[in-house]
Amino acid sequence: MMSWALLALGLVLVVEGLLWALAPHLVEELLAALRALTPEERRLAGLAALALGLALVWGARMAGAFSP
Repeated sequence: MMSWALLALGLVLVVEGLLWALAPHLVEELLAALRALTPEERRLAGLAALALGLALVWGARMAGAFSP
């Protein structure tokens, strides 16, 4: 279980690192756009991202990505 958590964290850091390395100006624009949102809108966006992430993990599991 811990190995899956480390794998997931590593993949998140790879994607985040690529974004910062390849498009730092875009990251600044995204952060400015987030500042313009209300806390409720940011919370809703976070919940939507959570739901999408869970759906992607469930879909990968159903496709056999986690089979031994």
